[in-house]
Amino acid sequence: MTTPAFCRMMATYNSEMNRRFYAAAAGLTEAQRREDRGAFFGSLQGTLCHVLWADTIWLHRFTGSPPPPVSIDRSASMIEDFAALRAERARMDGVIEAWAGSVSAAVLDGELAYYSGAMGREVRRPMALLAVHLFNHQTHHRGQAHALLTSFGAATGDTDLPAIFV
Repeated sequence: MTTPAFCRMMATYNSEMNRRFYAAAAGLTEAQRREDRGAFFGSLQGTLCHVLWADTIWLHRFTGSPPPPVSIDRSASMIEDFAALRAERARMDGVIEAWAGSVSAAVLDGELAYYSGAMGREVRRPMALLAVHLFNHQTHHRGQAHALLTSFGAATGDTDLPAIFV
């Protein structure tokens, strides 16, 4: 069952992982961050941009906050400057933590109707499922980012959930 406590835990985990990943990425050169390494979104920069894009669209759907400035097909290049991307990531992590801190069990027990650009139509899904998707999507693409970072010799520290909450 998806609960407000689960959302708070995952938002905290997300923020910590992003701090670690962006710190590791800051130790790389611009060329390394932008090198197409065959990941789904090509480069580390593209992967990090896409995760931020997806978080932005989901929080837009959840809260009415502003949508991303570009469509999904341009998500990997949404923010070109790494320092600006890092700052926006930190801001978005705060938005996600605030949402997770205020979401109620009643909201999670409900449904959300939203327009999906990827599907080209309005869809309705259980809010609990969408909350899990938000965090699962982050973890999925952070796994790709982790592989890219470690291929350059960068370290993020332990990423296992139980290791974060000790």
